[in-house]
Amino acid sequence: MGRRVRGLVTGEFRSAATGSGTDLARIRPYVPGDDVRQIDWNVTARTNEPHVRLHLPERAVTTWLLLDVSPSMAFGTADRRKADVAEGVSVAIGHLATRHGNRLAVLTYGDGGGDGGGWRSSPAGGRGGLLTALVAARQSTVPDPTTSGPGAPGLPGPSSPAEPLRLVASAAPPGGVVVVVSDFRGPRDWRGRLAECAARHETIAVEIRDPREDDLPDVGEL
Repeated sequence: MGRRVRGLVTGEFRSAATGSGTDLARIRPYVPGDDVRQIDWNVTARTNEPHVRLHLPERAVTTWLLLDVSPSMAFGTADRRKADVAEGVSVAIGHLATRHGNRLAVLTYGDGGGDGGGWRSSPAGGRGGLLTALVAARQSTVPDPTTSGPGAPGLPGPSSPAEPLRLVASAAPPGGVVVVVSDFRGPRDWRGRLAECAARHETIAVEIRDPREDDLPDVGEL
């Protein structure tokens, strides 16, 4: 029963267009072709002219999670690695992004894929969307930083979310949510892509950092 009820929910965000919904947009005079079920009889009685009620329908929103799985995410000097923190962030985003009929899609990058994207999933809602985020965070292999990098043959170097941002900005319908979870180490060529994406979607950047990246201990010359 719970699954059937969730399937009937269309979302919790207002649409930009009018239609069937619960929030009143405006009342206007009736014109031929309008649904007679939308006639507001109180206004019609006061004005002696048929009027109809137009509503703002609720809509579902798709969230696009861009998850960094580059070698730098395997760094960690505290209780956990940056990749472990990113996994927790991804699961929290999944909980929020798959409620009330909304959907979640996941793209990973930084694992050496030639097009900047690694593991990808189609938008899914409910438990399926949440499991997608969890699987992406746990199955995306973060290489060992001691054996990978620009000088290691055949292994990925610095990564950039530029290509995943371009894919989302061009392919996803406007009005979604884009969340980038990364330490943003490497080239800064993603700034223009981030601006393009922010022009079409609500965009959030979550930076994952380690204490030793800001405060190096005094261990002498290295």
